[in-house]
This record gives sequence, structure tokens and C-alpha cells, in this order.
Amino acid sequence: MSAKEKAKAKAEQIVGKAVQKTARMRGKKTTEDKGAALGLRGKARARKEKAKDFFKK
Repeated sequence: MSAKEKAKAKAEQIVGKAVQKTARMRGKKTTEDKGAALGLRGKARARKEKAKDFFKK
């Protein structure tokens, strides 16, 4: 996994979690769901990169 893609995936996960927690505190369900989706997108990106590395071997 390239360092750039790895950092991008981790950043999406962190931002998603922060948005989700902030929205939960403010009681904004829609924004909370958007934060959760962003976090899942980051996890999916990381898994995709790991799969690419696995098949390169």
C-alpha cells in the first residue's frame, strides 16, 4: 500500500469518527450518518489497498 493512499484512508477514518461524535453531541442524526459513512469509506479504501498488496506478491 502506498504511503499516500494509506494516509488518505486513515485520514478519512479519523475525520469520519470526529464528525460522527460531534454530530451525536449536537443531536444531528443526518450529519452523524454522514460521518459514519465517511469512516466506512476510509476503512474500505484501506482494505482495497491491502488486497492490492496481497495480490502483487
